[in-house]
Amino acid sequence: MTDSFIPLNTGQNININDCVQLQVTIKCTSAPSALDVSCFMVNEEGSVPSDDYFVFYNQKADPHHSVILQQVEDWQSTFVLDTNKLRQVSVEKCVFTATLDAGYTFADVQTCQAIVQADSQQITYEITQATAETALIFIEIYKYRTGFKVRAIGRGFFGGLQPLAESFGVEIESNDNSEVEQVLLTAAAEVATTSPKAPAPAAEPLPNPPTLNLSKIDLLKRKVTLSLQKKKIEPIQARVAVVFDASGSMYHLYRKGIVQEAFERILAIASSFDDDGELDVWFFAKDFLRAPSVTASDFENYIERTYKLGSKGGTNNEPPVMQDVIRKYTIEEPNVKIPTYIIFFSDGGVSQKGKIMRLITESSTQNLFWQFVGLGKANYGILENLDEMTGRFIDNANFFALDDISKISDEELYDRLLNEFPDWIKEARAKGILA
Repeated sequence: MTDSFIPLNTGQNININDCVQLQVTIKCTSAPSALDVSCFMVNEEGSVPSDDYFVFYNQKADPHHSVILQQVEDWQSTFVLDTNKLRQVSVEKCVFTATLDAGYTFADVQTCQAIVQADSQQITYEITQATAETALIFIEIYKYRTGFKVRAIGRGFFGGLQPLAESFGVEIESNDNSEVEQVLLTAAAEVATTSPKAPAPAAEPLPNPPTLNLSKIDLLKRKVTLSLQKKKIEPIQARVAVVFDASGSMYHLYRKGIVQEAFERILAIASSFDDDGELDVWFFAKDFLRAPSVTASDFENYIERTYKLGSKGGTNNEPPVMQDVIRKYTIEEPNVKIPTYIIFFSDGGVSQKGKIMRLITESSTQNLFWQFVGLGKANYGILENLDEMTGRFIDNANFFALDDISKISDEELYDRLLNEFPDWIKEARAKGILA
């Protein structure tokens, strides 16, 4: 009997009732092929400890039998999780996915759902925006304090099982070389049409390809691009800013390097969006600091070099730093031709409701979009009710909270950061905010 029915939206997470056994069902009402379901049991780095922790139709349990694929049907499969055993396994979360046979996409799948049953509690997540993806991540169940939580993901992959599995560290052997052969044939044809005709030379060994010196930011930029492509969004040109909470409660995140990590992930967005790849940076607590702008050529140890902990610490005071951000982009350096994307990190304690509301409302006529990100489970005040805020010319702000930003994958972070900003750009152009 189900006493508690809870629907989830993409990005939401919720505590799971404490119980010995969980059931996770992946299902749909119709599909062009069978749903090939899998569970990836991953560690803090987002990878399986070994291929033994990849649970699917051909390996229906992990070595500890903490996750078992119990029922497999074409359009419905069920996993059973033993929570007592799972607590003892050296993994942080279980990621539940599905793929389709080659040639089919989730655009043709109806009523795609993940259902978590924990005694009388039923948590349901329905994916409603899948398009040309051939693989989908539905949900993840992760350890939280002494229990478990579930998060709705809804992220797609192109290429089916292989790129999906490889993203979690599983090695998949492919017997189908047709795609590779087609790429080689296409490349050969392009060379033939652009080169002067000449007798075919004797076969010679191919030279070694040049070494690619890709930085960490270059690799993250690729993930930003993939997130946009998945949503069928054209490349974006925008100025990008990040504002970091530097109050006393954030000290451990600075000390552990988590703020530097978050900075690097945001710098990749600036490198992708900004014509000169520049990221503008602020820190705030009781006072605020406008830090030097930075590019990918000088990102290493930026937080440690730029912001010395203790110089501005104290309690949260958001309005002054928000006013300075607005001042820079509307008075000092106005540019109505391109949008400004402001990513604002806070670990809670947001109390100045009236002033924050006024600043967001007043800036709704400007080419500024505020993306607030909560760090940890805390009181975010007005930020949690942005959708209910009235009096704005345009909805110019979004908010989501993360339990632990260091444990969320790059792909998921970019998907969530880029969830509303592209739609705001379209509306801002329609309303004349962007020239």
